[in-house]
Amino acid sequence: MRAGLLWMLLLASRVCLAAPAEVSFFNWSDYLPAEVLERFTAETGIRVRYSTYDSNEAMYAKLKLLSGRGYDLIVPSTYFIDRMGKEGLLRPLDRSQLPNFRFLDGLHLDKPFDPGNRYSVPYLWGTTGIALDTRHFNPGQVKAWADLWRPEFHDRLLLSNDMREVFHIGLRVLGYPGNSTDPEQIRQAYEKLRSLMPNVRLFNSDAPLMLYVTGEVDAGMTWSGNAYRTQQEVPSFVYIYPREGCGLWMDNLAIPAGARNPDGALLLINFLLRPDIARLIAEKTRYASPNAEAVRQLPAGVRDNPVMYPPPEVLADGEYSLDIGEAITEYAKYWERLKVGE
Repeated sequence: MRAGLLWMLLLASRVCLAAPAEVSFFNWSDYLPAEVLERFTAETGIRVRYSTYDSNEAMYAKLKLLSGRGYDLIVPSTYFIDRMGKEGLLRPLDRSQLPNFRFLDGLHLDKPFDPGNRYSVPYLWGTTGIALDTRHFNPGQVKAWADLWRPEFHDRLLLSNDMREVFHIGLRVLGYPGNSTDPEQIRQAYEKLRSLMPNVRLFNSDAPLMLYVTGEVDAGMTWSGNAYRTQQEVPSFVYIYPREGCGLWMDNLAIPAGARNPDGALLLINFLLRPDIARLIAEKTRYASPNAEAVRQLPAGVRDNPVMYPPPEVLADGEYSLDIGEAITEYAKYWERLKVGE
């Protein structure tokens, strides 16, 4: 660790001479402990201008508007890494400036959305499954996404404010792949999801934990990290892996093509990959870390918890969202209709 800190200080000195002493970081809401950035600045002298978003679409729209400029570090999910890389919006990573890359678990590397991790480094990962408050609903009757259509869930469900994740449910319930590009399958998924809307109270990706804890919603889809945190607040909540297959997701550190301070961004990425920092992030956010050394440092009750680190059979049945090319316009058309109740 001491050698790693020395390397980081030397690189920081070079970065400060060559680039602005500030990194602009655009990340998901509630996804990074403030003390991490404070420690980074204390160790390197580089300030971090930090802002957040609540959907990949919002992040992507802003980067497109700015032609890839305005931010030095972003955290896109799988299919947006795929899409933005193809569109020239991401800068290839200089692996020589990321010595802490070696701590990452190979299970989370070289995925179809970024072969060879040319543009991205895994940050946090997890699953999307079903959250259920057993004080109000019988968990024995909920085994699948299809069970969310049951009438007892009228006006009690929460869905993520994420187009692809929501459509993943509709497609998988119908027996189609979650990355379908078939217009007819997408239309059928929309019709199926439209019939679910009487049960849906809210779309929200910004503060789902609070909505479950306060009882505004009692069931719905959620990310594994939020499920774990909800269970700490409300022990009656359970997390269910649906039999159609859960969603798999990974949020990744990437540098926009027009980044003003790419060297500073690489320094920050390497800092976030340091095992003690990666462990702190995992502990505070309650999301799964792709950092093998950080996971080994976690308490056994966390690293052995199937909500956080699911068994192999769950991962085998899960599906990452990938770039679906021009078919995205079909999804977007139906997504807007779905949210306005058409």
